[in-house]
This record gives sequence, structure tokens and C-alpha cells, in this order.
Amino acid sequence: MAKFLTRIFVVEDNEFFSHLIKQKLENDQREISLFASAETFRSSLHQNPDIVILDYNLPESNGIDLLKEIKYFNQEIKTILISGQDKVEVVIEAYENGAEEYIKKDDNALTLLELKVQKHSSEVNLRKEVDLLREQIIDRNKYSRIIGESQAILKVLRLIQKVEKTNMLALITGESGTGKELVASAIHYNSERRNKPFVAVNVAAIPEDLIESELFGHERGAFTGADTKRIGKFEEANEGTIFLDEIGEMDIHMQTKLLRVLQESKITRLGSNKEIPLNVRVIAATNKNLAQRVKDGKMREDLYYRLQGFLIHLPPLRERENDLLILAKTMLQQFCTANRLPVKTFSSEALKAMMKHPWSGNVRELKAFVERSVLISDGEIIEAEDLIFSQNI
Repeated sequence: MAKFLTRIFVVEDNEFFSHLIKQKLENDQREISLFASAETFRSSLHQNPDIVILDYNLPESNGIDLLKEIKYFNQEIKTILISGQDKVEVVIEAYENGAEEYIKKDDNALTLLELKVQKHSSEVNLRKEVDLLREQIIDRNKYSRIIGESQAILKVLRLIQKVEKTNMLALITGESGTGKELVASAIHYNSERRNKPFVAVNVAAIPEDLIESELFGHERGAFTGADTKRIGKFEEANEGTIFLDEIGEMDIHMQTKLLRVLQESKITRLGSNKEIPLNVRVIAATNKNLAQRVKDGKMREDLYYRLQGFLIHLPPLRERENDLLILAKTMLQQFCTANRLPVKTFSSEALKAMMKHPWSGNVRELKAFVERSVLISDGEIIEAEDLIFSQNI
């Protein structure tokens, strides 16, 4: 069996006891991180630990509430609740909310904790080995709309396979035209939410004075022109997935409200004080350098780190080896069939010319190029002289 590093988070406000836990559990196969409060732990949950050891009584929080958040974030995270009390109702509540173990703080707590961690580390290790083997096999029927066989695109498919099983916030990065919405929809339609709504929102296309209403909705009379109540995109996507495209373009004021929604899973319509709880999976995308936007004061740093839940970078077309030829052939056949035209082919000289083009507009540019080439060409073979490339920007 392959050996993997087990990442263990310990959430315990008693500094002395937390260090005893670390001293007891730490070895070459385990990485232990200590957190003195629920808040500091929440800010690092996106790192996706394998095991979380939770104190029942935490400053300004309750171990059960935090347990629920962990299980909502990722069911596969193993959780061990530790408490100074052994009330039956507390133990039952812990197990009902997904805790794998409940340990009472007494003289035997550390010994018992070591045994439980050893057991769950073995289970985590086995799961990772199975996942590693599964990664080698990609079911292309699940991702039939994502075309290509390059190592770069296969890496993207493996990442989709990993994140589609969870409710983690995913951030898709890549140049314009690389197919970020296609990846977002693949995550949604292969997840447990596949039969629920998939709502795509282009943040950059919504005027700043309308975006709050568009995302969170409004009550009648909330502002001039609000003649009726409106359901926002987050409510529309309830139980499903909302895709926030061009997230880097969001106004800094709106970012504050979005961050609150991501943290609390609640929205408030404009003109109302009533909080509406939501169960929505969030996928965001950007073609911007978000780290640079933080430096430029155009993005909140806390939102930036919140968005780093699970990163998928889409490679530009020029870095996808022979995917260009596969995509061009597929697009050509689809366009000819949809428009009831005889299916054409590219000549070898045309293909050579296409391979030399930089494709700064990526897949979107290629699609427009193929369709244009079909219409310009008079014969069954599209020659190099029939090609009209877009000018580089």
C-alpha cells in the first residue's frame, strides 16, 4: 500500500492539552495543525484536512455546530469530538451529526485518541490509494462535452472527478474562451446536485447598481422601479449550483456581501431584514490574476483566500498539444450537421497553418474560425487560402 501524509487539524482552546495531543500523535506520516478557536479553523478548512479533532466547548462556538459545517463541506473528513462531559444526549448528538468518534477527556483520552487516529489514518490511506487508482481511469462518457486528449486536459478531468464528489467551493481560472463554464457544468451534472438547478451568472455583465438585486433578489418597493418581489440567482439555485463567472470583476462593496453569504449560507433580499437559509454549491471563475487584484485594492484579501477552496486551471489552447485538431474536426462536423451542409475536411496545408496560429481567443476563437471557414470554402476540402484568422490583440 502506498504511504500518504495524513493531515490532522486539532481544534482545542486549551493550549497545554492541544500540545499534548500533537506530541502524542505526530510522526513522519502525520501533519498536525493546531487551532485555538473555531474562527481560525474555519479560515483554514479549505485546506481539506483528513481528520479533525474537535473540542466540544470552544470560545464563541459549539463543537456540534462546527461538526455540521465540516460534514457539509466534505463528508469524507473524519471527525473526532472530545469533551469533558459524558452526558448521553451529547454523545448521541455527536454521532447523529456525523462524528466518527466521541472521546471523554480523562486520563485515558490520549491513549484512546492515538488508537482512533491510527484506525482512521489507515482508512484515509486506503481511500487515497483507491482514488489514486481511479484517477488513472477517466470515464469520458461523463465528460463528453470536454473534448481533447492532451495531458493538460486530462489533468483537468482528474480534478473535476475529485471535486464533483464534494460541496467544496471551486475556483476555475484560465484565459478567456478556454471553457470555464463548461467545466463548471461538468462538476454540477456529475455531482449529487445534478437534478437541481445550475444557474450561471456573468458578474461582469451586470451593472453595479443592479448586481445585489440580481444575486440576492428584492422585495416590492425596495427601490424605485421595484414594482414586484424578485427572486435572486442564489435563491434560484437553491439545492443546486450557482456559477459566478468573472468573479474578479465584482465591485469591492459587493464582495463584502458575497463573503458573508459564503460564510453563513444565508441571503437577505433588498428591502427585507429576513435571512433566508440556502443550500447552494458555489463555483467561481476568472480570467484575472486575483492575487494582483488584491494588491491593487480591487479584491478583498479574505474573499481571495475563501475562493481558494479547490483550484482548477484551464490551459490555453496553445498548450494542449494536438487537441486543436481534435476540436476543429469535431466543431466542423457539428456545424455542418446542424446546418444540413455536406461535412467538409481541412487540407493538410490548412491544418499546418492552423497549428501555427496563436489562438489568443482559445476554444471560442477556434469555434468561430471553423464555422467561418466552412462557409467561405466552396469545395469539400477547406484549403489554406480559405482561412481567415482573427487578428491578434
